[in-house]
Amino acid sequence: MCIRDSGNIDGNSAMGTMLQFGSNVSREFSKAYLMKKKFADAHDEGYIHIHDMDFEAMGTTTCMQIDLDKLFKNGFSTGHGHLREPNDIMSYSALAAIAIQSNQNDQHGGQSIPAFDYYLAPGVLKTFKKMLKTTIKDYIDLEDLNDFVNVASIEKEIAKINTIDITVEYFEKFYKNSELMKRLFDMSIKKSLEKTDKRTYQAMEAFVHNLNTMHSRAGAQVPFSSINFGTDISSEGRMVTKNYMLASEAGLGQGETPIFPISIFKVKEGVNYNPEDPNYDLFKLSLRVSAKRLFPNWSFLDSSFNKPYYKAGDYRTEVGYMGCRTRVIGNVVDPDKEITPGRGNLSFTSINLPRIGIKHGIVGKNALDKADMKGFYEELDDMMELVKDQLLERYDIQCNKRVYNFPFLMGQGVWLDSDKLKPNDRLKKVLKHGTLSIGFIGLAECLKALIGKHHGESEEAQKLGLKIIGHMREKCDEYSKKYNLNFTCLATPAEGLSGRFVNIDRDIYGKIPGVTDRAYYTNSFHVPVYYNISIADKLRIEGKYHKFTNAGHISYIELDGDPSDNLEAFESVVRIMKESDIGYGAINHPVDRDPVCGYVGVIGDVCPGCGRKAYEGVPIERVNDYKNSCNC
Repeated sequence: MCIRDSGNIDGNSAMGTMLQFGSNVSREFSKAYLMKKKFADAHDEGYIHIHDMDFEAMGTTTCMQIDLDKLFKNGFSTGHGHLREPNDIMSYSALAAIAIQSNQNDQHGGQSIPAFDYYLAPGVLKTFKKMLKTTIKDYIDLEDLNDFVNVASIEKEIAKINTIDITVEYFEKFYKNSELMKRLFDMSIKKSLEKTDKRTYQAMEAFVHNLNTMHSRAGAQVPFSSINFGTDISSEGRMVTKNYMLASEAGLGQGETPIFPISIFKVKEGVNYNPEDPNYDLFKLSLRVSAKRLFPNWSFLDSSFNKPYYKAGDYRTEVGYMGCRTRVIGNVVDPDKEITPGRGNLSFTSINLPRIGIKHGIVGKNALDKADMKGFYEELDDMMELVKDQLLERYDIQCNKRVYNFPFLMGQGVWLDSDKLKPNDRLKKVLKHGTLSIGFIGLAECLKALIGKHHGESEEAQKLGLKIIGHMREKCDEYSKKYNLNFTCLATPAEGLSGRFVNIDRDIYGKIPGVTDRAYYTNSFHVPVYYNISIADKLRIEGKYHKFTNAGHISYIELDGDPSDNLEAFESVVRIMKESDIGYGAINHPVDRDPVCGYVGVIGDVCPGCGRKAYEGVPIERVNDYKNSCNC
């Protein structure tokens, strides 16, 4: 049994083991009692993969874009006491982490914050006001200055401040013509900004450390967390973004690269993409930090399918992504609520595209002289109908749950409109705002089976691939209109699924070159990683599919060596992503691990964690520890 199903679940722990046992039993229970036999059979036979089947009985939804502003406004309860509205950036960051942890206990997927900079900016302002009051009082509340000014009146004035961008002139009526008082106010403002900046860094550092150490699900899992940021141009928002990235760059306690949160820098022209944009310096910082720490990734708000939803001045309409790729924005149920916060995916199921390609293509035991595309689309449509019905069946289970089943997600009004429900109310009225997603995997192998080439090798294959995925999107749109629900098309993340499908297909069809001869099927619409292709061509080819996969997508680029040595080239890759109409992109590069001290990051000739030099040996027992650390 694999004891680490994902990077944030430790199967070695007692609670992790308990989760695994419970998961296996729950999965079998769901197949036996909660779903039609045809759905269970299709899953077991490898035609489809019902994701997170072990949570079907619980009726949980997958993931969430958490509206922190709503939670911060009046505070919230975790079920063990009410947390008051935060009044300092340290409290803002702590409550943000607690919100992620609490919501993770009500869902089986990831937790994301769609506008981290906007949500935490008020905490910076509150902290600045507090620092300014204290600093001015320290300077002015002295015996020889009390006659000049009334400190209480200054504190009332400070309470009215709505930005940290203030100058000494703001206090002109207090210092009047006194040069001494003017200097004191000037010093107070500068000192308070310095203190606020330092405190914001400490808050971001604590946030990163919390999300890499705090547990959910009875201690079995570190919450799978993501944050989106980069578009708040206020000084407060910029201070949040800057210090978050600096804290991420610094790493954890021994300099290790943080796993969570998966950070996503939102790129937008006029905001941060061009040198004249107000947040361009933060975009440049995102490149430097990602080159060292793998994150941030980048989302592109100006892509052809993200831009139409954007309304200037309303950050809720900025598309946010989950770290894994999930996206939610369109809303056929209520077009006035086409926003990111308060929504998420309900459930998703993936189709084995290579299987259908093999059955109707030119490879394998029953190879045809020419691909039977009519038969291919007929079987694809049958699979989509099957998945659609299975998602609706699971949706009914979810809708029949009540608010009290999800005390944080629904009870604290995290899900859109759930604050309008009573504890005993069923959830159908609000779950309709989520998405039901039909995914796919292995487009490359499917094309190889159909016509002998994948979309990286042939323009003909690229055209066919776009037609296939475009057809899937059209069917999802048809279902949306017919059922008045948000059916979406997902570029499924591979994870363990890629190996599961290919193992089943190899047993049935044998080892087919370019199709079943590897340990995995290729992630969604990606060009195979083993295929030699330029960065620009890979992104150009994959970028065409992002517009069809409205439930989520990602394109990766793999780089060799340390990209910190050439940030210009690193930036050029991100710009190619934008030009290729990518919605969400990431750059992977080698991250080293020292087997002695455990440092994770880029290691040159000397380990930053313990100072061990490259030529120095490693004790044999530490080598064995290192080998045994990967237990799958």
